[in-house]
This record gives sequence, structure tokens and C-alpha cells, in this order.
Amino acid sequence: MKLDTPEFKSIFTPELQVLGDLFQKHGFELRIAGGAVRDLLMNKTPHDLDFATTATPNEMKEMFTEENIRMINMQGEKHGTITPRINDKENFEVTTLRIDVLTDGRHAEVEFTTDWQLDANRRDLTINSMFLGLDGTVYDYFSGYDDLLNKKVVFVGDPNTRIQEDYLRILRYFRFYGRIAKDPNSHDAKTLEAIKNNAEGLQRISGERIWSELRKILEGNFAESLLKIMLELHIGPFIGLPENPNIEELTKVCSRKLEGLRGISVISALLKKPEEVMTFHARCKLSAFERDLALFLVEHREDKISDIAVRPYQRIVVSSKMKTSDIFEFVLEVLRYRGDQLLLEEFSEWKVPRFPVTGNQLKERGVPSGKTLGLVLQQLKEYWIEKDFTPTVEELLLQLPEVLSRLGIDVKTK
Repeated sequence: MKLDTPEFKSIFTPELQVLGDLFQKHGFELRIAGGAVRDLLMNKTPHDLDFATTATPNEMKEMFTEENIRMINMQGEKHGTITPRINDKENFEVTTLRIDVLTDGRHAEVEFTTDWQLDANRRDLTINSMFLGLDGTVYDYFSGYDDLLNKKVVFVGDPNTRIQEDYLRILRYFRFYGRIAKDPNSHDAKTLEAIKNNAEGLQRISGERIWSELRKILEGNFAESLLKIMLELHIGPFIGLPENPNIEELTKVCSRKLEGLRGISVISALLKKPEEVMTFHARCKLSAFERDLALFLVEHREDKISDIAVRPYQRIVVSSKMKTSDIFEFVLEVLRYRGDQLLLEEFSEWKVPRFPVTGNQLKERGVPSGKTLGLVLQQLKEYWIEKDFTPTVEELLLQLPEVLSRLGIDVKTK
């Protein structure tokens, strides 16, 4: 089979042509590998191109040195990857064909080979195990193209073996299922059994790698279905989720319109209290923004009783000590989570007003610093909110005597 699609033709920059000619001149084979081949076969332009070659790292270094081509990022060499920079314009990651000789479920010790099928055999999924020659020839050793056409996600060879080489492949399976499959529940029973039997191995994987994959699952197709299957297979405790996650809330959230909802928000549906958010954060090393958003969702996702539906959310924003842009985004996400489209639109169009009274203005009028000042400011802010943020500084200061009286505060005016 040969590719001749517009997407395939679009990858041929002058620099790639130079690279291809160079390997041919020196008698080495060069092919595009992995995910880029999958994308091109799906008529998608790949974001990145990875290359595989029969040349060893030393042979590549000799070749590029001889041709006066600069190499960068040399730490990849121990894994067999050399990165030439062609025409001082484009970098290409080229990796020697290899086989895994020793693996601990996270990292592998490799041995170089010139056998393309042996290299394909160490890859995770059949759809990621294909190669593509620069002439458009597709090299498919494990029926990856058929699986792609049939929307099937299949491990290369024995699922147990593939998973035990790198336990993160459990999550990669679900991520690619969300990208490729046409049906949320057409999993192979033996594959799910292998995943269940090896779920504990995810304990060895770093939180950053777990969250990177999990976030993509949650933002892809069939997020609810895939998450529930993962929980049924007892993956949850190994990725920081509680023993008894809030499945009912997840079902409720996923039944709403989830357009634009972040992955962390979907996960938050499973978490019942702040302590569970912090346990998940400790395991998955969330960003500070994601952690705070999850805590905020758990606190504010329930109904808020008010005559004016948007008012409680406006109150949250103007009362918060957080950066306005962050707290505004947090509230938007709560409304997305709740599936309240009309309220979301109304809140989105709201321009956050600035509370006009300052602490110094109150001090000048005899209000003592500290806790008392904070209480008075809060009371004035409540009045301002109830009056739809319209009172001016003068109008608010006219309310000061009444506020002080209500709080039982006696001030000495200067």
C-alpha cells in the first residue's frame, strides 16, 4: 500500500527532503514511525514526525558530522535518538531501531537492531506500530491498518507482556480508544482482563505521566464510559481516586452539555470532599490552578438559592481574594459543570466592577484597622452587591453610620 494524500505531501519540507537524501546516500533506511503514520492514514496532518532508521547512533553522528550538520539535544543518544538540525531551520528526531532487553514497567534497556518487525513488536498498539517510507510505502507488520479501519484498539501481541513493559500503556489504551473507537463499549474481554490483572503496576508510574494521559482521556470521546470501566477494573486507587468515588455525580455531570469542560472538572465529579481532592492532587501532581479549581468545584457545585440566579456567583467573584481572572474562570467552569447554559451566557457577559471604597477611606473616618475594618468593608460590600453594584463611593460612605451602629462600633471622628 502507498500513500499519496494531500496530508502526506504536506509534510515534505525542503529540510525533510535533505534528510531523506542524506540517509539514502549513506546507505541507511529512514522511515516515519508511530503516531504520525496513524494520523496520516486517518487523513490528518500530524503535529510531530518521529523517524526510525537502521543506522546506529554512532553511524548517524559520523554521517551528520561528515555532512556538516549540527546535532542538538544529545541526551537522547542513550535511547538511540539523534536530533539533527537541517538548514538551521528544522529539527528531526531520528531513533535507531531497537528491542527492549530489560524493563521495570517504567523504563527499558534497549539493544539496537536493523529488523523493522522487531522494533514494531515492542510498540504498544497495532495502530502505533506502522512505518511509512518517504516514498509513501506503508509497512504494517501487525495489521494496524485493518484495526484502524475497523476502529479497534489492540495491543501488539500479548496484552500482558505489552502492559508489563510500561504500565502507563493501560491509560494509553483508554486514550486511544477515545480517539479511535466508534462505540463506547466494544472492548475486547481479554484486553480488559489483562488491564485488570496489571492495574497495580500503575503505582510505579509518576503522577505527572498519569495525569498527562488521564487528562487526555477525560477530554476525549466516551470520557464517562471509559472512566467507569477504569473504575470497574479497580484502576482508581492506583491513580489517586477514592475507594468509593461519587459515580452518581459523574453520571449527572456527564448527562449535561459538557462543551469545553476541563478534565479536572470531570474528575472532580468523583470527589466528594476537599480531602479527596488533595489526595488526588498528591498522586497526580496537578498544577496549582487545577488543584484550586477542583477544590472550588467541590465547594460550589451545589444549587445556590437566590432571587437573582446570577447574584451568588457575582458575589463569589467580588468577595474573593484570588486574582479576578482566575476566580472568574472558576465560576465559569462551575456553570459549565452544572450545564446551566443561560446562566453561563449571562455571567460570561458580566463585566466585573471594582468595589469603590478603600480601607484608607474608612480609616480616615475613624474606623480602626484590623478585624473591625474588614467587617465594615464586608458590610458595605454586601450593600453594594444587593444594590446591583451601582452605589458610588459617596453613596456607600453615607451608609457608614448605619453599618457602624449595626455592628456596635463606636468611632471617634477626627
